[in-house]
Amino acid sequence: MKNLVTISTDLCKGCFLCGDACPKKILEIDKTGINAKGYNPITVTEMEKCTACSICARMCPDSVIKVERG
Repeated sequence: MKNLVTISTDLCKGCFLCGDACPKKILEIDKTGINAKGYNPITVTEMEKCTACSICARMCPDSVIKVERG
């Protein structure tokens, strides 16, 4: 089983604190879609590079990120 990052995209406000904090730089703003709140949410670009450090989840002010170690 691989590490997994789950994002509640409809609750994400796209502040990108998680992306700035990610040591692997695998998060980016999804410029192709807008969520229910009218924001561009974050997305994981390369899940296989995730080390499940959970820094992204700890940085998120709205607790929309869940990290599971595989």
